Amino acid sequence: MQGFLAVSRLVHGVTAIAPALVLLFVVDSVPAGVRHDVLWLLVFFAALTVVMFQAQGVYTEDIFSNQWRLRLTATAWTLAFCLLLFMYQALQLLPYLSLRQLAFWFLGSFVLFGMQRMLVLRLYRRWMRKGLYLHRTVIVGCTDSGIQLAESLQRSPDIRSELIGFIDERTDRVHHGFRTLPLLGNMKQLEQLVRSEAVSQVLIALPWSAAGRIASIVRRLHQLPVDVLVVPDLGSSRHMHRIVDVNGIPMLSASELPLRGWAPMVKRIEDLLLASLALLLAAPLMLLVAVAIKLDSPGPVLFRQRRYGYNNRLIPVYKFRSMYADQADADAQRQTTRGDTRVTRVGHFIRRTSLDELPQLLNVLDGSMSMVGPRPHATATKAAGIPFEDAVQSYAARHRVKPGITGWAQINGYRGETDTLHKIRRRVEYDLEYIAKWSVWFDLYILARTLPALFSKEVY
Repeated sequence: MQGFLAVSRLVHGVTAIAPALVLLFVVDSVPAGVRHDVLWLLVFFAALTVVMFQAQGVYTEDIFSNQWRLRLTATAWTLAFCLLLFMYQALQLLPYLSLRQLAFWFLGSFVLFGMQRMLVLRLYRRWMRKGLYLHRTVIVGCTDSGIQLAESLQRSPDIRSELIGFIDERTDRVHHGFRTLPLLGNMKQLEQLVRSEAVSQVLIALPWSAAGRIASIVRRLHQLPVDVLVVPDLGSSRHMHRIVDVNGIPMLSASELPLRGWAPMVKRIEDLLLASLALLLAAPLMLLVAVAIKLDSPGPVLFRQRRYGYNNRLIPVYKFRSMYADQADADAQRQTTRGDTRVTRVGHFIRRTSLDELPQLLNVLDGSMSMVGPRPHATATKAAGIPFEDAVQSYAARHRVKPGITGWAQINGYRGETDTLHKIRRRVEYDLEYIAKWSVWFDLYILARTLPALFSKEVY
């Protein structure tokens, strides 16, 4: 393992300067009299690149995973190349290279890094076919967590662990349904396997309620030359996100703010820019809709309804009025259905095309809504006669971010009428997935897919 990492560092260092070596010795971009000095400068930069890769976590154990890790490599290489640009611009150490040649250097090395990762992954697959792994691994505890762990490791195997079987003292409680791995025996047999170097990694997958037994096993294995990892109780910790350090004490994080650090400000800037642009482009259309509503039936053009927003607070949400003014339902006690007699002629059209949602751009500008997020629901909405918060246990978790004009659920077909428990559950699942995966690019992707989704017939 350490030898592989040493070779990886050496290869990365050479790759970082390979295009420059081409420019130095093949293209003759550098005068012959100074090539020796430039070569030593390149060696120094290769060492700096390896240090930067180390600092960015390129050489962690994930290097042995099946992941391409291109984003991590791109970040580390860009930071390293920024040092080179500083040397080029501020220190005038590479005055012989043009900006075009520097661009060739940056892109050439990045392509080489990608090709190397592809070759390494092919090498991993070849080693795995031959049965060569970093660790021969057993799971202590044929419990529900142990079964889930084994299934996960076998679904996405990598070079780090070859799972060879289970260890369990209580053979009468072994899950016989998991037949792809054998029961290798009890702790005494495990000690023999470790001493004979047939096992180099032990994963303890016992429930947290068995803390005493886990401690006893750890003490017993601590005397042997083997890696021991305690697996979180997958049943109890399925909602745990990551390990955090609080005053030097490691703790499992069960819930976190979905938007942290600079993210709230970035999303707010995104909302202000996009909502302003959308209002500018949609103003003529909104004027036409307003005139059509006024001509179609008496009453105000806009409809104001209280809905749940960020942190479960009630916010006023604006829409174009789509119902007759005297039949408006401010609390959504009765959900609108197809062919609803309360809806006007213009209302049917603007609801079908979602034009009635355009005034919510004003909500985005005032900060109560976002361009993208979970759709806000009225206070009394129900699915199959059951309030949404009673129908889905995790329903309130969608209020951890601002509601949006469009969302991940809507572009996946879950928009319009919510008359079944299945529909509201699926909506909430998509909403929570959006919150977990939020990024500016994800928002732009959802916005790009919103218009095609409006004309799609796949509405659930």
